[in-house]
Amino acid sequence: MTHLRRISRPTSWLAWMGGAPAPWHFAALEQAYALMGEGRFEEAEARARALATARRSRKGRDRRPGTAWYATHVAVVAARAHGRRIPSSLGEVEELIAEAGRTNDLPHGLLLAARLNRALVLIDEERPVEAEAECRDVLRALARRAHPTQDRRIERAALNCLGHALCTQGLYEEPETIARANLARADDGEAAHSLRVLLVRSLAGLGRHAEALAESLEAQSLPEPAPHAVGHLELYRATALHGLGRSDEARAEAARALAACERHLHPTHARTAALRSLLSRIPPS
Repeated sequence: MTHLRRISRPTSWLAWMGGAPAPWHFAALEQAYALMGEGRFEEAEARARALATARRSRKGRDRRPGTAWYATHVAVVAARAHGRRIPSSLGEVEELIAEAGRTNDLPHGLLLAARLNRALVLIDEERPVEAEAECRDVLRALARRAHPTQDRRIERAALNCLGHALCTQGLYEEPETIARANLARADDGEAAHSLRVLLVRSLAGLGRHAEALAESLEAQSLPEPAPHAVGHLELYRATALHGLGRSDEARAEAARALAACERHLHPTHARTAALRSLLSRIPPS
């Protein structure tokens, strides 16, 4: 998830007078991200959409299009993190991308973040080939930029997204390489957790279940994942256990993960469906 507080933003009064989002708008949207961190996705989305609606409805025009852009972006992120399938999500993201391309008022990094969200939505829509192409294009755009350190976080997110797009297509070798190459450079627990998930998924997909299980246990020393990530590692740990024929352990792991997903995520979340499908394939002892 791309956090606003991790992206450069104009906060000077001069920028505000020129039409950029006001500092208190950013504060409201950062509060929406804080709500997501607590697992309160619907509240976060509602807060962001209310701000977008308020800015767009003033006397039929918007003095601050940047505020509406940011707010809509946050709303889409919240809905996707929750796992609520919204038919309009892809259209919203594509409009954000088009709008960012038409204006110089938004930092270029936000255009790349919106494109990365498009790739994530495409994976949700079961269009992983298009998601792969989007991720590779974002990575090419990042390679042309002059601030590699500043872009490191979004680059890692794009690589992780690319890995999952490939795994969804049944292509696991490159995702394993991506995960191993970037784990050593992960500078926070969230990044390490997401890369570990990708590594375990790719190893399980390659049929290397014992390695996948061992790598999944390496994550036990990491902090608890954010609410949007619950059950993700456990899904592939259970898959590895199932591949090793350890049915009782696999069923227990998958059941625990499903319970966590049902507590935090929307019933239509793809991870919930994947766990139910896995449980249906594990034979009774």
